[in-house]
Amino acid sequence: MTGTPPISAEKLTDLLGAEMHREVVDRFGEKTDAPREFVERQVLECLRYLFLVSRYRDRLSGLFLPVEQDIDEIWHYLILQTREYRTLCEERLPGRFFVEHRSIAYEDYQEAPGREGALEEALRWIPLYCREFGPFDEGALPHWTIVRFLHRHMGLSLADIAALESPAA
Repeated sequence: MTGTPPISAEKLTDLLGAEMHREVVDRFGEKTDAPREFVERQVLECLRYLFLVSRYRDRLSGLFLPVEQDIDEIWHYLILQTREYRTLCEERLPGRFFVEHRSIAYEDYQEAPGREGALEEALRWIPLYCREFGPFDEGALPHWTIVRFLHRHMGLSLADIAALESPAA
C-alpha cells in the first residue's frame, strides 16, 4: 500500500459527472429492479475497473474483466454515450486514453492463457484495487468474481485478500 489515501467513491463519481452518474443509476435501477444502493455500487465498481485499466494500462490492458456481467453491461452503456465516455477516458481518467472493450466469453478467454494463466491474470487486479481504493469490503463481493470466490469458496478473509501480492508479470 502506498502512503496516499484511497480514492473515494465521490471522486470517482465526479469523474463521471453527477448527471451521467444519475442517468446510469436510474437506467440500471429500472432495468434490474435492484435497490438503488446496489446499482450505485455497481456503477462505482465499474468506475473503479475503468480507473485501474487507465492507470495500469501496461499491466491490465487486454486482460479478462474480473467483474460480474452487470458491471460489463454498465460499461457497454457508458461506451454508447460516446461523447461522455470519450471525455471520461481521455480527460478524466489517469491514463488519458480511450479504454476499448472487446467481448469474449470466459471459457473462450481461458483457453488462450490456460487455466493457471487466467488465474494469475485475475489476481493482478487485487493488489492494484487495494492500493487505489483500500481493501475490498462486503459491498464489493457481489461485483468482483475472483474476490468473491477467494472469500466464499477458498475461505480467505477480506484482510487476507487485501494482503495478496501481485504475481510476477
